[in-house]
Amino acid sequence: MEESTSHRTFSEIQGKIDRGEVVILTAQEICDRVRDGETFELRDIDVVTTATSALMSGTYAVLSFKVAEPDTFTKAAKVWINSVPAQVGPCPNERIGILDLIVLGTEASKIDPGYGAGDLFRELVLGKKVLVEIETDEGQTLTSFTTLKQIPHAMLHASRNAFKNYLAFVNPGKVAVSTIFHSEMMKGNYEEMTFCGCGELNPLENDPELKTIGIGTKVLINGAQGFVTGPGTRSTADKPNLAGVADMHKMNPEFMGGFTTGHGPDIITTWAVAIPVLDKEMLTHILKTDAQIPLKVVDVRNRKPIFEITYADVWNKTNHEVKFKRELCLKCDLSHVENLCPVENLCPVKAVKWDTEKGLQFDRERCFNCGLCVSRCKGGTFFAYLGSIELEGVNHKVPVTLRQSDRMTALKAAQDLKLQIQKGQFKITEPVGKINFPDKP
Repeated sequence: MEESTSHRTFSEIQGKIDRGEVVILTAQEICDRVRDGETFELRDIDVVTTATSALMSGTYAVLSFKVAEPDTFTKAAKVWINSVPAQVGPCPNERIGILDLIVLGTEASKIDPGYGAGDLFRELVLGKKVLVEIETDEGQTLTSFTTLKQIPHAMLHASRNAFKNYLAFVNPGKVAVSTIFHSEMMKGNYEEMTFCGCGELNPLENDPELKTIGIGTKVLINGAQGFVTGPGTRSTADKPNLAGVADMHKMNPEFMGGFTTGHGPDIITTWAVAIPVLDKEMLTHILKTDAQIPLKVVDVRNRKPIFEITYADVWNKTNHEVKFKRELCLKCDLSHVENLCPVENLCPVKAVKWDTEKGLQFDRERCFNCGLCVSRCKGGTFFAYLGSIELEGVNHKVPVTLRQSDRMTALKAAQDLKLQIQKGQFKITEPVGKINFPDKP
């Protein structure tokens, strides 16, 4: 059957996948070719795989598992997992020794403010044993250990994820401020900029009219196959985001973790979404590069827009990956061996550690490529060019000092999804319901 030159269906594209005839490109691949001057018609591309990896506060886990034999205690009143608070319920747990728990992604450990639910979820997915502490309604204290394999129900829920890009932040004031959009105090007088958003890789940027993304759309969340469940909270037509769910047992720890902000722990989540290219209008959006995607620069104190740049200003001609050269380490302040490396204290994902025998250690798998270490390391041990921005009325270029999105990880997620589709491990699914966003939140 001859393919239409103006419109295609989900079943037609899935048929090409099944026959091994499908043309799949990641959003990065297609945009790179556009920048090289290549043009595309509808017949040239069937599926584009998109992704975003960022701090996504609206993420929580629902866990249900056995903690004790029946009638060991009446009811659990308070629970902590690795010292991170868990909400007990909503189902009752009277005398059965089984708990249903909700753990919010922004919860912090009661003993370590730098450890949060994002760190806990990653350790569970890594297979590590975690400590469960229970305070009963009668004042009894119980402890046990568990692993993800021993938790039959472990679902990660997104209430507000995968934004259609986000914002950049500056502080025009004279006084430094504490904010969730930085991991330290954010300097004033436009001395630095932070931002979030994966630009041309973003799923909702590639399908802004939600022709293929809807209720029931199959996606990857932290590498696990899951589903879109509807619109995320505070979504509007101009600033949409998604809700979703996926099984934690199938997740990849490389795509997740904790991140410390100026106001405590946040959580890293990674989405990958396949976009079947159904018509020419969709193709127009897919062919937009970073240079055509606006990025609003707002005042971090009140989030009022004050400038507008593009994602090309922060992603093009910059290093997406942070490099590490141990031989450049200055071994700062040798008189304080236990607190040797300043970068170790400020790294938002705890990817840097000083070892008295091995020297400075860098965990590539934990690194989020945020780049904060680059401006804070005196010896240049960490390197990445994050770029600097010219803003109208500001008499100096404003350097980017922190990224709250990881383009490298997003690209890996998009590539993984592409491979799964090619191998027949991931089926393209048509939504069972359309998502409609209100004009205002």
